[in-house]
Amino acid sequence: MRHGIANKKLNRTSEHRKALLKNMLNSLIKYEQIKTTLPKAKFLKPEADKIITLGKKDTLHNTKMLVSQLQNNTSANKVKKTLSKRYEKRSGGYTRIVRAGFRYGDNAPMAIIEFVDRDIEAKKVDKKKKDPVKEAEKKEDKKLATA
Repeated sequence: MRHGIANKKLNRTSEHRKALLKNMLNSLIKYEQIKTTLPKAKFLKPEADKIITLGKKDTLHNTKMLVSQLQNNTSANKVKKTLSKRYEKRSGGYTRIVRAGFRYGDNAPMAIIEFVDRDIEAKKVDKKKKDPVKEAEKKEDKKLATA
């Protein structure tokens, strides 16, 4: 009998699986869209929905649970302040999985997992903006080096 066996093992030890889940949750919250393999996306979807549901109820206990599960204050704050407000009227189904073909190396089925009604600018969080002054200096240096 399969009592109490909820999700896949993903061919990993329990510590590795927990770390994988935590890292993927943090990345999904930060960028609001990630590309991964289909089994990992299916493993992540219910956990991400539970995190959003936890963030919607504004209590001290839920905040501590968020920080405990995510191990990241910035992710927990984003869930509490941004995502919970965005999905206030929605009663579930905060994420979607879109199949994205197969990986070149090993032909693994790939998928994109993203938040419904996501912020498109969230993907550009870590990308540095180009400084026009530095760009002009680089062009001048190239001209001097070639001359």
